[in-house]
Amino acid sequence: MANNNTGTQPEGLCARGSEDGYHAQFERTLGKFESFAVAFSFISITTGLFATYGSMLASSGPVGIWTWPLVTLGTLLVALVFGLLASKIPLSGFSYQWASRLVNPILGWWFGWASFAFLAIVAVAVDYSLAQVALFPLLGWEYTAAAGAITTVVLLITQMLLIIWSTPILTKINNMAVGAEVVAVLGLIIAIGAAVLFFGKGHASNLVSTGIIHSDNYFGWLGPFMLSGLLGAFTLVGWESAANLAEETHNPKQVVPRAMVNAILVSGVLGTLFLIVISLGLGDNVAELTKSSAPVADVIRMTLGDIFSKVVLVVVCVAIFACGLVIMTSNSRLIHAMARDGRLPFSEKLSVVPRPTGGPLWATVLAGFVSIGIVLSFYTSPDALTQLLGAATLFPALLYSGTVLLYIFTRHKQVNHPDDFNLGKWEWPVVAGACIWLFVEMCVFIIPSDFRVAQMYVLASMASGFVVFLTVWITRRKQLERMPVLGSYT
Repeated sequence: MANNNTGTQPEGLCARGSEDGYHAQFERTLGKFESFAVAFSFISITTGLFATYGSMLASSGPVGIWTWPLVTLGTLLVALVFGLLASKIPLSGFSYQWASRLVNPILGWWFGWASFAFLAIVAVAVDYSLAQVALFPLLGWEYTAAAGAITTVVLLITQMLLIIWSTPILTKINNMAVGAEVVAVLGLIIAIGAAVLFFGKGHASNLVSTGIIHSDNYFGWLGPFMLSGLLGAFTLVGWESAANLAEETHNPKQVVPRAMVNAILVSGVLGTLFLIVISLGLGDNVAELTKSSAPVADVIRMTLGDIFSKVVLVVVCVAIFACGLVIMTSNSRLIHAMARDGRLPFSEKLSVVPRPTGGPLWATVLAGFVSIGIVLSFYTSPDALTQLLGAATLFPALLYSGTVLLYIFTRHKQVNHPDDFNLGKWEWPVVAGACIWLFVEMCVFIIPSDFRVAQMYVLASMASGFVVFLTVWITRRKQLERMPVLGSYT
C-alpha cells in the first residue's frame, strides 16, 4: 500500500484522508507474521479438527479424512481471488467494502450483514468447541447442554473485554497461541505416529475404513464421503480475517493476500498429517469412539497417556480461545466499518474507537452480545455443537461464492497498480477453479437434509437483516445510498 501518511498523523497510523474519506482511528501494529497469525488462528486446525472429527466419524467414518486435501485445494483457489480484491481495496470490512465500492452500497450492506451473521455464529461454535471437546475433558467434567452454554457465555464475555482493552495485548496472546498450536500439532503428529509405528497403538486399515457407515453408494454423488467435507469446510474458513484487519497492517496490499494463502497452505499440510495419525490411533475402537463427544482427546489419551494428553489439551484450549478472540475481533472491525459509513442504527456510537491501540467499544459489545443471544437459543440443545457447525459452514460458502462472483462481474472496473498482488496469466484459471469448487461445496451443504438447521439459521439471519435494513433505509437513507470515495484502490 502506498504511503498515505500526512504531516499531522503519527507514523504507523492508518491515515488516508482524501484517498477514501476516512480519518485514522487504528494504529498499524500488524506485520507479516501478525497478519499470518490472525488468518492461521481463525482457521485454527486444532479448533476445527477437535470440533468436527467426531461428526465426520458419525457421517463418513475414518476414510472421510481424505476430503481434507480436496477442500484445502479448493479453499486455496478462493483465497487467491480474495487476495486480488484485498490488495485493490485494503480496508476493514472486506466483502462489505469491496461490494460497496465496486457495485453499490446497497449490495455492500447485504454482504456486510451476511458476514456479520457468519462471524456471530462461528464465534459461538468455536467457544462451544472449546468447552465440549477440550476444556471439559481436560478438567474431567461431564458435559451437559447447560454447562456448555454457561461456559460459552463466560468465554465470550472474556474475549469481548480483551478486544476492547488492547489490540497489542490480544495480538500477543494470538501470536503465543499460534506458536503453541504449531508446536503442539507437530508434537502430536510425531508422538502419535511413533506410538502407532513402534508400539502397535493403531491400525493402518483405518485410513480406508468407513467405520460404522454402510458402504453402499459411499462414494456416490452427495454420498457419505462428500458429507465428510464438513471437516475441512468448517475448519478452513476465516482466513479472510487478515483482510478485515487491513487498516491495522503494514503494507496490506502485499502482506494480507500472502498471509491468507500461507495460512491455508500451512493449515492444509499440518491438518492432513494430523488427521492421518489420529485416524491410525483409533485402533480397534472406531465404533466406540464414533459415539464419543471428544474422540480426538480420547485418541491422544489412549496412545500417549493421561499426563501428555492433559498437557496437549491445555495448549488446545489456548489455541481455541485465541481463535474465538480473533473471530470476535474481526466482527467488531466489520461492524465498525459499516457504522463509520453510517450504514447501521446508532452508527455514531458503533463507530467510536476510544484509542488507536484498543478495539471499537460499542461495536465489540454488539458483536459479543449478539453471540451470547445465539448461545441462549441453543441453551437446552444436547447437540448444539453439531447444529452450530452446520450453520458456521454454510454461511462462509455463501459469502465466498458471492465474493468470487463479485470479482468476476466487476473485473472490468478494476484498475491494476504496480504494487497490487496479482496472478498474471493464472488469474482466470484460478477464478474458474474457485467457481467449480464453490459449486460443489454449495451442493454438498444445500441439497442434503443433514443441513436443514443450518439453512434455517441462514434464512432467519437474512430475515433479521431485512428488519435492520428497513430501519436503516427509513432513518438513514441518504447515508445508506451514498457511494464511498473510490480513491486509488480500484
